[in-house]
Amino acid sequence: MRPGARAPTAPAPPVTEPTLNAARPPRERAELLEWMSGLLRTEYGERPLVPRRAPMHELISTILSQRTTHQDEEAAYQELLTLGDWDAIIEAPTEAVAHAIRRSNYPESKAPRIQATLRAIREQRGGYDLDFLAELPVKDALKWLTDLPGVGVKTASLVLLFNYARPVFPVDTHVHRINTRVGTIPRMGEQAAHRALLTLLPPDPPHLYELHVNLLRHGQRVCTWTRPKCPACVLRERCDAFAVYGNNVPSFSEKPAKS
Repeated sequence: MRPGARAPTAPAPPVTEPTLNAARPPRERAELLEWMSGLLRTEYGERPLVPRRAPMHELISTILSQRTTHQDEEAAYQELLTLGDWDAIIEAPTEAVAHAIRRSNYPESKAPRIQATLRAIREQRGGYDLDFLAELPVKDALKWLTDLPGVGVKTASLVLLFNYARPVFPVDTHVHRINTRVGTIPRMGEQAAHRALLTLLPPDPPHLYELHVNLLRHGQRVCTWTRPKCPACVLRERCDAFAVYGNNVPSFSEKPAKS
């Protein structure tokens, strides 16, 4: 090197983006779920696993709850009962059932589903007692319920966990949204999220119940569909969405935004 010449500057090391949770291995995402559970317990309290309503009430009300507030769901259920017992509801004109559940969104599609579900239960069981589900293997219990005309995996999981303390994990819109944003699961539909999350969680019904209920509360109060309240979120320090967007997390979509 000639006198006075400056030594060449070493190239700066490449800037690497931090690995988001959704790309981490299952073991790390399972630990993240456990961390979330502890913070949400501190935030919202312990939630003992006690059935909130009878199995048939849980089943029919969960069908009614889709895209419907809890208040309107319960009002629709109570008016449905004014038509009579389950046999009477099966035999009632579908238009009368739809009118009874009009406080629920999409009553014209839910009414025939409810009647078909009730009819299938009666034909298979000779009545409406679902307690046999407590003894079936979980896989068989889920299949029996999801084979009913109006029942999906979320509804089946709610009945099995809430009423019979079976080790399943219901994924509603709040549970799905929060876990996608935090990154315990990559972007996927609610159906796939049931399986993906259950593989990361311990088969402990009280734990599964408490986590489900506290995620529901968090989704209603903080991690909302639009304009989530990130500054008030106890999960933000390890949240993928907060890492990417800060306090400007966009409205939720199951699909990634187009680049």
